[in-house]
Amino acid sequence: VQLQASGGGLVQAGGSLRLSCAASGRTFSRYYAAWFRQAPGKAREFVAGINVSGGSLNYADSVKGRFTISRDNTKNAVYLQMNGLEPEDTAIYYCGATFQVGVTSPFGYQYWGQGTEVTVSS
Repeated sequence: VQLQASGGGLVQAGGSLRLSCAASGRTFSRYYAAWFRQAPGKAREFVAGINVSGGSLNYADSVKGRFTISRDNTKNAVYLQMNGLEPEDTAIYYCGATFQVGVTSPFGYQYWGQGTEVTVSS
């Protein structure tokens, strides 16, 4: 599976962005998918995850109520709608895919997109 993330940009605090992750390969619908982010000088951290059917969602506490993860298996894509953005959300955002359900450690992911940069100004 090859992943390509897009949709990042510069936004003011309180604004919104929608990230997209396009996957190649017809088997993408079998993978648990997630978004991670990595700020300068910090480790990659889990943001949100979604199971194969889209019926089970998991969020980091820092983004609950502001971010929404979704997927469209007919389009081989995963999305992250980010509302109420804060300067602390500034990071490079990565999408990942794994066969392991509910994994929140980046070491559990076998496939990664190249990242898309999100910058939130105060």
